[in-house]
Amino acid sequence: MSKPLVILGVFVADAAYRAPRQPRIGETILGLDFKLGPGGKGSNQSVAAGRLGADVSFITRLGTDDFARMANEIWAEAGVKPAIIETPESYTGSAFIFLEEATGNNAIIIAPGAAALLSPADIEKNRALIEGAGVFITQLEQPVDAARHALEIARAAGVTTILNPAPAASLPDEIFTLCDYLTPNESEAEELTGIEVRTVDDARRAADALLAKGVGTVIVTLGEKGALLHSRDGSEHLPVVSAGPVKETTGAGDAFNAGFATALARGDTPSNAVRFATAVAGISVTRAGAALSMPTLQEVEALLARN
Repeated sequence: MSKPLVILGVFVADAAYRAPRQPRIGETILGLDFKLGPGGKGSNQSVAAGRLGADVSFITRLGTDDFARMANEIWAEAGVKPAIIETPESYTGSAFIFLEEATGNNAIIIAPGAAALLSPADIEKNRALIEGAGVFITQLEQPVDAARHALEIARAAGVTTILNPAPAASLPDEIFTLCDYLTPNESEAEELTGIEVRTVDDARRAADALLAKGVGTVIVTLGEKGALLHSRDGSEHLPVVSAGPVKETTGAGDAFNAGFATALARGDTPSNAVRFATAVAGISVTRAGAALSMPTLQEVEALLARN
């Protein structure tokens, strides 16, 4: 039986603009498409985990506005149990997303709003929820001191901890020793280590540097090259699990992290959990949107059966 999964993070309303290219400063160009939908790394991961059948709770702050209502609607649809701190003095976060028409690649600006006020005191109020988890995961869209305190609580309680270090940022050294798993992509691994990651061997060197900082296991996501699972006991490169042509990569990292955390919570080995995660991400990139692109458990199992 799966153990509870607890996620700390941010909800933002994604305003996604599709265009041939980004405008230059002072320039206006015509876009090809626009969509407004639910996003934010922590929220996306929660929605994905809920659709995958996890017993998932999500800790965050929201304003009291239309975007907050959007958040609660998507969480209810996915079966996410929200632990919300209402913040009427601020606003629910939003994100500008540019989508390149030819490739589906993206560039993002996030204004986290109320979630930027998440504090260690907020985490303390949710101590029992974190201590009762089987797996805890957080990212870096909310303040680092809140993430660190939550990791400290989880680690002290024997909960498996995952830090998805996104968006890329420098981190205090003490946070690494709190991570059973660290899940950077290539640019995030480079930010944390100073090692340029272009190949699987580069990823191994960066992962070794992160192990030396005290991380338990490093998983470097490598886009179309799959993912590297790297620990002191060994290194395994797992390929992508393709579900079809890539349409948009916005939610791929969140899909991967949610899939990995969900699989760990149900007792999968790290290797099998990474393979499951690559299938979740493989489906998500064939669809538009972030939270709205997340697949169901049945879809992932069918894809793995075909592969």
